[in-house]
Amino acid sequence: MTAASPSEPPALAGGGRPVVITGGSGFIGCNLAESFLRDGYDVVVLDNLSRPGVGQNLEWLKFEFGERIRPVIADIRDPQACRSIFEDAGAVFHLAAQTAVTTSLDDPLGDFAVNAQGTLNLLEAVRASGRTIPVIFASTNKVYGALEDLEMIELEDRYVPASPEIRQGIGEDRKLDFCTPYGCSKGVADQYVLDYAKSFGIPTAVLRMSCIYGPHQYGTEDQGWVAHFLIRALQGEPISIYGNGKQVRDVLHVADAVAAYRAVLENIDAVTGRVFNLGGGVQNAVSLRLVLQEIRRITGAEPLIGWGDWRAGDQYYFVADTTRLQRELGWTAKIGWREGLRDLADWLRRERGLGRPQREERLTA
Repeated sequence: MTAASPSEPPALAGGGRPVVITGGSGFIGCNLAESFLRDGYDVVVLDNLSRPGVGQNLEWLKFEFGERIRPVIADIRDPQACRSIFEDAGAVFHLAAQTAVTTSLDDPLGDFAVNAQGTLNLLEAVRASGRTIPVIFASTNKVYGALEDLEMIELEDRYVPASPEIRQGIGEDRKLDFCTPYGCSKGVADQYVLDYAKSFGIPTAVLRMSCIYGPHQYGTEDQGWVAHFLIRALQGEPISIYGNGKQVRDVLHVADAVAAYRAVLENIDAVTGRVFNLGGGVQNAVSLRLVLQEIRRITGAEPLIGWGDWRAGDQYYFVADTTRLQRELGWTAKIGWREGLRDLADWLRRERGLGRPQREERLTA
């Protein structure tokens, strides 16, 4: 369910110039593009369409919004492509990335080229424009490392930190501890984005994300686990769990994530050079086992589970402390994880043909 689009969208920092979203055919990028397009903005989607399923997202955006969306099939590893695309941007959301820890372990050089060098290419293109273009970067909680120093208590269905303070979430003051090539490449990009605000006066901000899920997500075993679990369960196929399934994450519906990205842009003058943790918080902290239980309720069938060894860099527990976002931008996560999981299941049934839809409305924050 979405509000009607205004006849004249509010002006961006760049006046009537378009919003540019790298990785705009991806899961979060597609939802972010939809949000701006429904509010009357023009959007440039830059994507190399390398991830399975994102081509379908792009075709959906083109069908829904016609000429107001401008697809650019290009790669952020190409500096010349970046320069021409960003010259006319009103704002840039940088979501294009290599997103899987497992892929980074198989191909560290390729991972670095996309996440680190690609981000630097983008920043240099923005700097070369000579204009003040806001850049908002999608970072990751993996920049905090595996959190192996945290003492954990193992309960029947989850891990919880021994420290009551840590149970309220990991804050932005947590020391950086890049772990795995993916954590290193995203961490490098994270720091470059923040430094370009200091060194060159570019208005930038960073959102370090937890597990985002929702419609238009084509999750895989390596990335997008909430959608992956649901897809496999709805198809009656086995789900692989690495470790014991008691890992805890604070899952966040994509509509809430989009609201956070837009709030950062709307307040970019006040938050430039700042970093914010973005996740579902304590109220949406769930173990893999708990999500599987809810999937059983949604599908009416017991998921088929296969068990494997722990994977490198997998955190026993990560819950974001989002106090800074709440205090400075008034943002809160509005969609509870059970409601959000059912919304995603309905979308998968309706759009992927994995079952009969149970309702027709989309959730919005």
